[in-house]
Amino acid sequence: MAHHVADLHCRVEQDSFIQLSADFSVKAGEVLAVVGPSGGGKTTLLRMIAGLNRPSSGQIRYGDQTWFSEQIMLSPQQRHIGYVPQHFGLFPHLNALENIVAALDHLPKSERKARAHAWLTRVNLHEGLPDRLPAQLSGGQRQRVALARALAREPSVLLLDEPFSAVDKETRERLYLELARLKEQLSIPVIMVTHDLSEALLLADKMVLISQGQMLQYGVPHEVLAKPRNEAVARQMGLRNIFSAKVVNIEPQRGITWLKVGQHEIASNYEPEHQPGDEVRWVIPNQGIRFNSIAKGRLCRSYNKLDVVIDSVLVMGESVRLIAHVEGLSEALNAEVPLHLAEKLGLAKGVATAVALKSDLIHILESE
Repeated sequence: MAHHVADLHCRVEQDSFIQLSADFSVKAGEVLAVVGPSGGGKTTLLRMIAGLNRPSSGQIRYGDQTWFSEQIMLSPQQRHIGYVPQHFGLFPHLNALENIVAALDHLPKSERKARAHAWLTRVNLHEGLPDRLPAQLSGGQRQRVALARALAREPSVLLLDEPFSAVDKETRERLYLELARLKEQLSIPVIMVTHDLSEALLLADKMVLISQGQMLQYGVPHEVLAKPRNEAVARQMGLRNIFSAKVVNIEPQRGITWLKVGQHEIASNYEPEHQPGDEVRWVIPNQGIRFNSIAKGRLCRSYNKLDVVIDSVLVMGESVRLIAHVEGLSEALNAEVPLHLAEKLGLAKGVATAVALKSDLIHILESE
């Protein structure tokens, strides 16, 4: 059965047992990453979409078909889902080929084996591996069998729960390429649960951040990273440079909100909702912090200058992690610079220097 291309819309609420509240859609051919700490409700959300858990309320629609509402609860079979659970859920007593055949109950018996073989070829497992039991396969090979099994069903939606956590780094890199390549060919919504942010940034078109069952933010991964809504999102995105400031002046026509940070005034992007006198929290990503431009005495006007004292220097391979403090601020400044630059600039513990902050990367957070 060739399915038609359709989008998935999901709005679910659950107040009992594990709390959960989320509202998002995934277009056909899009990968949505659901990101958050463990125990935050990510797997529950996946199971609700699969039809294995029933939300308290809400609606799940696939194209013009309702999968779940107050009155309707379609089974996983009726939804025709491709689901790869956390540890792949393969049948241990069936070999790789039989594991795939077992998922093809929607096809006539005579066609199942050929279809299973075709999928093993697509995930590069056709050489001598179809007859092996899961226990005789590596983690990466088991991962591929599970993926082939889910896709051979020609599912309406593909659900992946922490798909890469059980394999080593090298295998993971290969599987990323595999998924990117498959994505080109699949015109179905793909939802992937992960606690690894870099994985989401690499693979996903959209991202939902969930923490303690609450949806914190939904959007394009790089935009969420650049403009986290509030401090909780910023911290979850791994942003460490979060500071307090006071709005001292606004220049809407120039697009600038001026902030007083410690003893310094710095320019940030104009935010209409903040007025002079407001106490705010703001964040800047690592790429917005520069050490080099100052040493040469060349500061372009999109930079703000802050005097800092370096508190600690940690060399990690080719890069150096620095922690510094700004006069008059309690929060530390964290930065990562290439080792050669740190050596050239003589950055060491106790050194007083200046950093430049790129004004268009300074982002004022919503107060919570």
